[in-house]
Amino acid sequence: MYYLLLLFLSINLFSSTLHLATSANPARLNPILATDSSSSEISGFIFNGLIKYDKDSATIVGDLAKEFYYEDDTTLIFKLHKNVKWHDGEKFSAKDVLFTYNALISPKISSPYSSGFRFVKSVEIMDEFTIKVKYKKAYFKALETWMMGIIPEHVLKDEENLMNSSFNTNPIGTGAYKLTQLEHSKNIILSAFDDYFEGRTKIDKISFHVIADPMTRFLMLKSSALDIGSIEPMQYERQIGDDFFSKFNIYEQISRSYTYLGFNLRLEKFKNPKVREALSLAIDRQEIIDILFFNHAEICTGPFHPTTIAFNKDVKAPKQDIKKAKELLAKAGYDESNPLIFEIATSNSSAIRPYAAQIMQHQLKKIGVVVNLRVMEWQAFLNMVVFPHKFDTILLGWGLSPTPDPYMFWHSDNDKKGGFNLIGYNNPKIDRMIEESQSIVDKEKLAIIWKKMFKLITDENPYLFLYIPNSITTVSKDIKNIEPSPSGVWHNYIKWEK
Repeated sequence: MYYLLLLFLSINLFSSTLHLATSANPARLNPILATDSSSSEISGFIFNGLIKYDKDSATIVGDLAKEFYYEDDTTLIFKLHKNVKWHDGEKFSAKDVLFTYNALISPKISSPYSSGFRFVKSVEIMDEFTIKVKYKKAYFKALETWMMGIIPEHVLKDEENLMNSSFNTNPIGTGAYKLTQLEHSKNIILSAFDDYFEGRTKIDKISFHVIADPMTRFLMLKSSALDIGSIEPMQYERQIGDDFFSKFNIYEQISRSYTYLGFNLRLEKFKNPKVREALSLAIDRQEIIDILFFNHAEICTGPFHPTTIAFNKDVKAPKQDIKKAKELLAKAGYDESNPLIFEIATSNSSAIRPYAAQIMQHQLKKIGVVVNLRVMEWQAFLNMVVFPHKFDTILLGWGLSPTPDPYMFWHSDNDKKGGFNLIGYNNPKIDRMIEESQSIVDKEKLAIIWKKMFKLITDENPYLFLYIPNSITTVSKDIKNIEPSPSGVWHNYIKWEK
C-alpha cells in the first residue's frame, strides 16, 4: 500500500498538463470529416498528414513521409517513415494512405476535403512504405492535399458508415497525443503517446476545457486556470494589467483568417446586385474596427489573404456612401413603405462577432434597412443554420491556407451539402478561371489569374468582406521552449516543457 501511494504521488508530482479551452464540443474527431474549429484543433494533435508546412508556412516538409518528390509533372512519390505506430500499437504503412484516399473519394461520406483529390488518377502502393500518386493533369495544390490526416485501415476497413462511426469520438491516430477522455461540455483529455515516431512529448497531457462563453474563457485565463489562450483587443487594451503580463507572454500577428457577412444568394432579395452593393456601401468597416479592435485588425478587401501572391492590392475597401446606398435600394424597389428586412445569424463562440452584427444593424438602419439578429451556440449554428443553408445572411469567418484554394469556396461545384460554398455563389466565368488555374504550377501565372478572380468576386459582393483580426495569443511563462514564428507558436509543441 505504501509503495502504491508513493507511486501515485510521484506520477502526479512529475506529470505535466497543458490546460486549454475550446468553445464547443468537437463534432467529429476524424481529420477527413472535421469541419468545425474544435474538431480540427483537437484532431491535429491526434493525427498526422504525409507532409506539413514548416514553421514559417513557406516550405512544405515531411511528416509521416520522410521523403517526397515529383517523378514528373503528374506523379508524386512518398517514402514513408518505417517506425510509425498507431495509438493501439499497430504499424503504420502505405495501406493506411491508400485507405484514407479511398475513404475520401467514397460517395458514402460528405467531406469538403474530398474536392482536393478530384484530380487524382490513381494511388498505388509500391511497397510497404512507398506510395505513388498519379494525377490526371498537373495540379497546383497536389502536395498540400496530402497534409490531410491519415486514418487507420486496420480499424476502419469494415466500417459501414464512417459518418456516424464510433471512431469519430474514439479516434486512433499516429499523433503525438492520444485521446484518453471525452466528456462533452466538460473536459477532453489527450495523453502523450509514448511511441510517437518523433519522440515522446515533454508535456504529459493536454486538457481541453469546453467553455462556450468567451468571457468565462477569459476569466479562466486571467486566473491562470488556462495556460494558453487567445484574447480580444478590448481585453488586451482595457481588461488586463501588470499582474497578467507578469504571468503571460503575448504574441501578436495578423491572423490567417477573415470575417465576412455572407448573403444567401439562393434568395430572391439577394440575387439583385444593386441590393448587395447598397448594403456594402452602407457599412463603415473602419468604424467596426475602431470600436471593436483598437487597431488590432485591418479591413478585409477580398477573398485572399494579404500575405499571399493572390492578394490584389489595387482593390480597395468600399467607402461608406449613405446617399448612393439609398439610391440603389430605391432602384431595387425598397423604400420607407417597403423596407428591406433580413436577419444576420452568427454564433456566440466569438466574443466579437455578435457586437459586429449589432454595429452593422445600426449602420444599415441609416439607409432604412431593418436587420434582425440571431446569435446561437456554435454547434446549433452550424447544424441548424449554416450547413442546411437556412439563413438570410451569416456572419462567419474563414481560416486560410498559405496557398489559396478558390475552388473550395467559390466554385459552383461546392454549392452542395458538406461544401464550403455556403452562400450558393455561382459565376460561370469564375468557375472557368478556377478550372484553368488548377493546372497552372507557375506561381507568377497563378498570381495573375488569382488577382483577376479577387477583383471579379469583390465586384459582385457575394460577401461583405469585413475585417482581418490580429491573432493575440497569450502563453503562460511556465511553458518553456516556445518559438514564435509566422505560423504561430504551435509548430514545435512536442518540445515544450512545463
